Amino acid sequence: MTTDPRHTPRETDGRLRRAAATASLSLAILLCGAKLGAAIATGSLALLASLVDSLTDLVASAITFASVRIAQRPPDRGHRFGHGKAESLSALAQGALVAGSAGFILLDGIQRLMAPQPIASSRIGIVVMVLATLLTLALVAFQRHVIRRTGSQAIAADSLHYRADLATNLVVIVALLLAGRPGWSWVDPLIAVGIAAYLLSQALAIGRRAIDTLMDRELPRAERERVKEIVRAHPEVVDLHDLRTREAGNVRFIELHVELDGRMPLRAVHDVTDALEREIGAAFPEVEVIIHPEPAGLDDERLDHRIAAATRTG
Repeated sequence: MTTDPRHTPRETDGRLRRAAATASLSLAILLCGAKLGAAIATGSLALLASLVDSLTDLVASAITFASVRIAQRPPDRGHRFGHGKAESLSALAQGALVAGSAGFILLDGIQRLMAPQPIASSRIGIVVMVLATLLTLALVAFQRHVIRRTGSQAIAADSLHYRADLATNLVVIVALLLAGRPGWSWVDPLIAVGIAAYLLSQALAIGRRAIDTLMDRELPRAERERVKEIVRAHPEVVDLHDLRTREAGNVRFIELHVELDGRMPLRAVHDVTDALEREIGAAFPEVEVIIHPEPAGLDDERLDHRIAAATRTG
């Protein structure tokens, strides 16, 4: 995809996110309508499970559609760190929706296993599911491109739903092929239960990551170590401490204290911190860096000391 030179990388990423959210919402509406008709025609619980999954995708895509736009708003007086956590709120809501849908299908599937029911007109269901699979493949390919370019958490969570749909669509097609045969009606609810269990596990994964972001969990250890390497490699830096990191949407926030020679002029201190911000920014796209310079050897209360003390007592 070529980039319009009139747009900055951030503007281009924003346009890609909006396009992915719009495509997701449009496909969810289309698939819900098609699967609803097929579920009524066949009476298949596995197809109903796929419909409920698509309904969940519809609501989730609508949330993503809104949250992506909110997350891209620039900082304002009330949100000086920006609005990036709107994406995490979206992901958390999506996880809750998927978990609720999975619970509904799981209970219904267990009941149907105890009293299997035959399905009818399986050919209609198969045609619908094949069409759904092809359209979902196209959407997932586009979402993968957007995620690589932007790192959007909301689009990643939305894409996870559709990647799961690819597997469930294929399984539902198998269920429709087998459940239409005499003596195989139990396959339909069994596959529905399997789909529900899979959806539940994915919901937990989505929710866990969203909660980590909302609770300001530190960036991965490898990324923190990379920051330390960059800072300590600067010839004027004696050491660093109180490194704090977090993320909101696709933006990383990195805060740290750097220890410098106490006799260094203020202009030189400013030049060092500016250089560090540029080097960290080059290593981590979409990053906000806050550096507090202080004289080396200063004996003051530090966050690192408080964390170490809490770890010992804990």
